[in-house]
Amino acid sequence: MECIFCKIITGDIPSKLIYDRNEIIALEDINPQAPTHLLIVPKKHFENAGEIAENNPETLGEMFRVAKELANGLPGYRTIFNTGAEAGQSVFHAHLHLLGGRAFGWPPG
Repeated sequence: MECIFCKIITGDIPSKLIYDRNEIIALEDINPQAPTHLLIVPKKHFENAGEIAENNPETLGEMFRVAKELANGLPGYRTIFNTGAEAGQSVFHAHLHLLGGRAFGWPPG
């Protein structure tokens, strides 16, 4: 498989994981858009959040629980799933962006 996150999960690509438990890993985004920009990734390959919701909704809930844990101490944070290239998804292994450490405007993008 050519998926970069799958290769990180198997150890084929070294990465400094900031969270690695059960079925979830988290790492820093290589192109951060905020002082805190983490990626929360299921170890099982799903293309997007909708696929997780259909096939393993418990994993989706766990991803948000991990986001809350990792955001501890931030005065506020934003979580984002990009689904599809037009929405900005560049790696087609579902991952939840956790952003914090600055004020965010609305609407995004």
